[in-house]
Amino acid sequence: MKDYASFSFWLSQAGDLTPRPALDRDLEVDVAIVGGGYTGMWTAYYLRKAEPGLRIAILERDICGFGASGRNGGWCSALFAASKKKLAKRHGRPAAIAMQKEMFATVEEVGRVTKLEGIDCDFHKGGTLTLAPSPAQLPRVREELEEELSWGFTEDDYRWFDEAEARRRIDIPGLLGAAFTPHCAALHPAKLARGLAGVVEGLGVEVYEGTAVGDVRPREVGTVGGRTVRARNVVLATEAFTVQFPHAARRLIPLYSLMIATEPLPASFWADVGWRDRETVADGHHLLIYAQRTADDRIAFGGRGAPYHFGSKVHDAFDRDPRVFVELKRVLNELFPGTIGAAITHHWGGPVGVPRDWYSSVNLDPDGMAWAGGYVGDGVSTTNLAGRTLRDLILGHDTALTRLPWVGHRSRRWEPEPLRWIGTNLALKAMGSADHKESQTGRPTRRGDLLKRFVGI
Repeated sequence: MKDYASFSFWLSQAGDLTPRPALDRDLEVDVAIVGGGYTGMWTAYYLRKAEPGLRIAILERDICGFGASGRNGGWCSALFAASKKKLAKRHGRPAAIAMQKEMFATVEEVGRVTKLEGIDCDFHKGGTLTLAPSPAQLPRVREELEEELSWGFTEDDYRWFDEAEARRRIDIPGLLGAAFTPHCAALHPAKLARGLAGVVEGLGVEVYEGTAVGDVRPREVGTVGGRTVRARNVVLATEAFTVQFPHAARRLIPLYSLMIATEPLPASFWADVGWRDRETVADGHHLLIYAQRTADDRIAFGGRGAPYHFGSKVHDAFDRDPRVFVELKRVLNELFPGTIGAAITHHWGGPVGVPRDWYSSVNLDPDGMAWAGGYVGDGVSTTNLAGRTLRDLILGHDTALTRLPWVGHRSRRWEPEPLRWIGTNLALKAMGSADHKESQTGRPTRRGDLLKRFVGI
């Protein structure tokens, strides 16, 4: 058996990770869900709440929460992968605004359910600070804020903190200001995943762990162990691991995001830095970085930069890249000099699912096949919205959720190799290079932005 606690700091704190029994017989159910992450479990939760008589089975290759659901940065945010400009171009401005408002509401919904169901996952809604710690990053952070306000949102949703106010929130060297949104909560992702698994099981959902699926088709799922599950609806909820099914090999690419966690930091550190409301934190880097203050006073710090692997390969060995971990620690120490000398107790990572147009989607085909994903790392909240939307689609309800612009969206497939390997890694290198140049010159560069547009992100 895998040492599941070793796959992330979060999983190491999530209690008993012994797998539930595997499927050992053929089944007939109403809904078969492939994947025991947030998408699959939220779908099962809302379906059973709406129709307690439905027979639902979740089939998970490892344990519930093994994938991105147990390894992410713990941001339950209102971020949606596709830009509002992209949504509006295809569906109109009102649809783009409706999507964003539903994302705001989804953060609240996750908090409501965790409280209702007694899931102790350290949920705390302190918002997000996007820091501008250098003159090069300042205009980019301000532009992003102005873009959000241009959609008719107010300072109740997005606001600018000048240097003094930003430093009252979080005091770091060189800070020139920060954008703030209250629409985000920090949480412990593995505790949410494992807690949610227990809740859905308590509702009568059949949860089978250690059950690898080899074949997925309308109304039937075949396991590697030779068992067959027949269902009126089949939900594919496997996010980055979707690429391991031949029929979906180019639907997404698995892009690796890596993280580190410090030891618990002393009271003197927090007295100097502040960070009292556990805001999630990012900055104006081209290559994304993200952080949270954990409930036990660590900093969990992550970022992109790991390479895309040829052929969309996914392997446990790719979860750790020493070069990226060194860079994450360098950026952490640069932002928070008080962490220099603090032990880094955990290193981990994992793949996130990236569609060709960076546009998350949720679908139900006439043959009963359903799918949701392509969250590009913003799935802690978006999976909840996916679960509620799949509930309505499967039950045949026409609702405000089923009319959102991501429903029925079809991203075009990624290019065949070697084109996607060349293009993706070129973009990653260009964004890293842009960050390096800005740190040397202190001036903004658009190189990273241009490459992101070139590859469609």
